[in-house]
Amino acid sequence: PGCLVLQFLSYLGACDRLLKQGYEEGQVEEAMEMFQYSEKKAAEFLHLLAQFNDMGFQQNEIKEVLLLCGNQREKALEELVMK
Repeated sequence: PGCLVLQFLSYLGACDRLLKQGYEEGQVEEAMEMFQYSEKKAAEFLHLLAQFNDMGFQQNEIKEVLLLCGNQREKALEELVMK
């Protein structure tokens, strides 16, 4: 049980840091779940999601492509442009 508490506190800390970077709460929670609570991968995903969204791509397409491409920016951008 103590281990679960530490994991939960770690999760909350990671979410807090991502929220302070300006990401929306729902997106932070979704990204953390998608990447098995890896703050680094969730942060990469959220950064690319925002970047591609600013370029005019649709969020649902971006999410799908980023997951398929493992957050690889160039590969994901290629896929988005081809859609």
